Amino acid sequence: MVDTKSKIYLNWDEIERLTNLLSVKIKMKHFQIDSIMGLPRGGLVPAVILSHKLNLPLVQKISQNTLIVDDICDSGNTFLEIYKKHPNLKFACLHFKPHTSIFNPTVYSQEVGDEWIVYPWEEKNAEPIADYLKISNHG
Repeated sequence: MVDTKSKIYLNWDEIERLTNLLSVKIKMKHFQIDSIMGLPRGGLVPAVILSHKLNLPLVQKISQNTLIVDDICDSGNTFLEIYKKHPNLKFACLHFKPHTSIFNPTVYSQEVGDEWIVYPWEEKNAEPIADYLKISNHG
């Protein structure tokens, strides 16, 4: 069973370190990317930061050279669904859980274990459950 009770609370300095590391890795790989798209909700903030660091436009539509960004690749389902439609794209995230993910991102900042990562743009008391697993009362 995955331990989602243990939470790691990140601050903005840690996000700066992780996005710096990610931008260096992206530059070293010489990807043919010309734009960045952040996945709602968790990927939006890191995508904006990377857009500035890499001097690339942030877009809302995928083109053949768009880098897809998320905060974490936990189950891998989100990236995999996009990959099925766009297999030539590159995928980047701050954190990667290789033991639970069915997808390997192209590049990531750091591998993590079973801890629940709480990013500074999230509510501190957020339940340790992925957004896509929550049942909405709004329709």
